[in-house]
Amino acid sequence: MACSSGDRDNFVLSGATPRTGKACMTIDERTDHRLPPVVDLMPPGARLDGERLVIGGQLASELADSFGTPALIIDEVALRARARRYADGLAARWPNSQVVWASKSLPCTAIYRIMGEEALGIDVAGGGELVMALAAGADPSRFVLHGNAKTDSELAMALEAGVGTVVIDNLDDVERLERLSSREQGVLIRVIPDVATATHDAIATGHQNSKFGLLIPEARALIERLRGSDRLRLDGLHVHIGSQILDVAPFARAVEAIAALGEFEVYDLGGGLGARYTYDDHPPSIESYLDTLTEAARRFLPSSARLLIEPGRSMIAETGVTLYRVVSVKRGATRTFVAVDGGMGDNLEVSLYGQRFEATMADRVGGGESYTVVGRHCESGDQLIESVALRDPAVGDVLAVAVTGAYCLTMANNYNGALRPPIVLVAAEGARLALRRETYEDLLGRDAAPPPPS
Repeated sequence: MACSSGDRDNFVLSGATPRTGKACMTIDERTDHRLPPVVDLMPPGARLDGERLVIGGQLASELADSFGTPALIIDEVALRARARRYADGLAARWPNSQVVWASKSLPCTAIYRIMGEEALGIDVAGGGELVMALAAGADPSRFVLHGNAKTDSELAMALEAGVGTVVIDNLDDVERLERLSSREQGVLIRVIPDVATATHDAIATGHQNSKFGLLIPEARALIERLRGSDRLRLDGLHVHIGSQILDVAPFARAVEAIAALGEFEVYDLGGGLGARYTYDDHPPSIESYLDTLTEAARRFLPSSARLLIEPGRSMIAETGVTLYRVVSVKRGATRTFVAVDGGMGDNLEVSLYGQRFEATMADRVGGGESYTVVGRHCESGDQLIESVALRDPAVGDVLAVAVTGAYCLTMANNYNGALRPPIVLVAAEGARLALRRETYEDLLGRDAAPPPPS
């Protein structure tokens, strides 16, 4: 349901943000209407129907009623617009280029299909991602296969499928590929540029002790070896310095670092641009990021080279919202806990990276008192959000957590036998299930048959 401009104009809500204590109101840059700040963290086009959250043209609380909770809601229109913004922006700056979606951010067959329809390449890491991308009908010649520990079976699958590019992470990759390849295979060498980034250690990959890639001296030696291979065609170099990076300068330094290895036909500059998870985050725009990469390429790389980039988090994080149902509200010694029917089973980023998220009651958007949102799992670390402003949460209410499109479902698990949530695609014309909720039958389906009675 759409809200009228009058509904937006007349929406006035007092309250406090969890950090500043200032009035919980702002001018939304997308619409020029007064909206609570949390709406600006929702997918572009999110709005209010009275005080109720609308995502992709659908009421959040009605989505929860229809598909259950927890559920990951992806705004398909926002996702396609993001893909085109990346593809068109890169092509305008460097025509000989290709955007390759880092599918580890949300591996789901329906999402692979969308990216393929938008003519993006696909970054796959491992057999499972490869199988889903192929099932979606995406073009394998545009696939880039990654992984620091590729097995024989995974490489054989990739070669049989006709994967266009394999990224060599180590010398063992070379041995396996030369043994398994029956035709010429295009490869890139992943290079460690020794570039530090201001991100969490778990998602920093450009430093000297990264488990991914080869240091520049080792990469230089491998370049010479591959130039003599009769099975592997060295197309160029790959570099990736990490994830959730909020400063463009390290990306330029990485380009300069790999340029010292010589001139090649292809340079894959990886991904890593951060998303805006909280009110305090101010990531560079896609345009600023692309400007930085292509300006560095003009300075340091051959003008004839083909550029690849691999956005993941910055492509899909802000298109997603997770809906939960409140199960309990309990006052502790110094905090009041709102417990929901999900948690670290569907969002490990808080426990793993210390990532901050923001949330709101779906039918009473913005403002309120401070609460701590916790999950249902038997773990004290199962805390989703510390100190978030919510208005009168009660058992049965729907809670909406913003910016959950990337890596939350990727790392979903069965802690306490929890069922992994569905993915729901929304657009103005309606909502459709992209990935069903796991069932208890699924949990039992992998059990081996018991031995026959003696």
